[in-house]
Amino acid sequence: MARLLEKYRKEIVPKLKEKLGVDNVLAIPRVAKITLNMGVGAAIENKNRIEHAVRDMEVIAGQKPIVTRSRKAVAGFKLREDLAIGVKVTLRGTRMYEFLDRLIAVVLPRIKDFRGLPKKSFDGRGNYSFGIHEQITFPEINLENVEFTQGMDVTLTISGNDDAASAELLTLFGFPFRQQK
Repeated sequence: MARLLEKYRKEIVPKLKEKLGVDNVLAIPRVAKITLNMGVGAAIENKNRIEHAVRDMEVIAGQKPIVTRSRKAVAGFKLREDLAIGVKVTLRGTRMYEFLDRLIAVVLPRIKDFRGLPKKSFDGRGNYSFGIHEQITFPEINLENVEFTQGMDVTLTISGNDDAASAELLTLFGFPFRQQK
């Protein structure tokens, strides 16, 4: 079992029950899924970038990503319909908790000049999104095989509809939020 999942069940759930004043365990917020998205707009000029992005995302997530394609043509961006422009993967269950554990303990501390994640990135329904500027902050990525650095978006979909409860959940997980001034 993933370390963070065990921590959630044994430590976080009782603390959240007490703090939120909820009796039903199913009413406590939980991370439902994590979506990783890597937009590769430069794939228009260089087709190899999608292949490299798929390889990197597969190493980071531990499962094969899907290639996202453009829906319509935009002449200003030299974009044609059905052109490969990104990759994404959705993590659930044990893989999700293992990725979240690596993200909190290893990846975020490795980011240059990292001062914490902003608390303003909640969407009003309890979900949290943030970006990572370079995929090379993940220790799984071999620097010798990287031909270009690429950023990615990370979205945590959290059950429940309350930003404050979701922020409390992520704080108990050990998310490094930026300190308010």
